[in-house]
Amino acid sequence: MEIHTIADSKSESDEVNNMLGLLVNTVEQRELEYMLKRELEEALLDLEDPRIDNLVKETMRERYKTVFQLLKRVASADDCLKYMPRKAGIR
Repeated sequence: MEIHTIADSKSESDEVNNMLGLLVNTVEQRELEYMLKRELEEALLDLEDPRIDNLVKETMRERYKTVFQLLKRVASADDCLKYMPRKAGIR
């Protein structure tokens, strides 16, 4: 399934500001929530790994923030509390 935006013909840098709509049923919403939480948990474990370079960890922190923003859209506020970047040690 392809998702098209209004600005499909624009460059990739222009697409950063585009908004997409997504309709999902309850089962799909729970699956998205589960996958995003797992991704955040894995990132937290990797950020504690001393073998990973600090430059890589900085990129991982930025990705964590993006994934957390997605989680906020599908999970309850109570579920998001555990993964809040500052609470999870992400600056």
